[in-house]
Amino acid sequence: MADSHTTRSTEGLGSSSPAPAVTRAAAVLEALAGSPSGRLTLSDLARELGIPKSSTSNLLLALEEARLITRQGMDFALGRKLVELGAAYLSRMDEVQEFYRYCEQAPALSGETVRIAMLDGDHVIYLARYEGHPAVRLTSNIGDKMPVSLCGVGKALLAQLHDHDIAALFPDGTELPVMTAKSLRTAEELKAEIVTIREQGFAFEDEESTVGVVCLAVPVPTHGAHGPSLGLSVTALKATYSQEQGALMVKELKELARSLGNPMG
Repeated sequence: MADSHTTRSTEGLGSSSPAPAVTRAAAVLEALAGSPSGRLTLSDLARELGIPKSSTSNLLLALEEARLITRQGMDFALGRKLVELGAAYLSRMDEVQEFYRYCEQAPALSGETVRIAMLDGDHVIYLARYEGHPAVRLTSNIGDKMPVSLCGVGKALLAQLHDHDIAALFPDGTELPVMTAKSLRTAEELKAEIVTIREQGFAFEDEESTVGVVCLAVPVPTHGAHGPSLGLSVTALKATYSQEQGALMVKELKELARSLGNPMG
């Protein structure tokens, strides 16, 4: 989310768009999604969009009528209609449906927490989550975004990029976001790990985003030049994790990745 204290031009967001109202509506949804509390006031949103309160109020009324946002006292929050739209999007992704079918019958993965994610710049977005028994619940949920350097699936997807693309995303000297004492801290550390990931064919995350949790991840073969960059990951409790278990989980992840990348194969 853009800094709410930044003053935009007097014309406001969307002034150069062919449909300014749509651009501003999208900005409202992004602002609410990025708010730590999940709520923003009319004044907050007017500042974010850089347009008068009266114009913002009309926009919010239209979004509320469409059930894309909801009013909570003086605040606004995302509406349940977005859940329906998101579910409709996911239901039409063959990869997501195959993901659930495979996880249910896989000997190792069926008892773990498995996720499929999509690369989005320097973040990943989680598209689906299969919960085995017991599920590792202190990890990302459907729709969550995570910096690529903090998660196994993000690093697995980064390793698929060309070195010059990685360098553009993470120039030398870049400091990375940190969540635990084991999080990678610099672009140099990240690039060194990418070399290891390419050599071994999978990514391993060792308590880098959640204490007590490890993660293994692999990329899904790309669907053509314009296909989504998808990856798979499985999380497990470090206290009970073993290398033998990890090897079996990586084997099943790669089998699932091949199935998703080439359904006819």
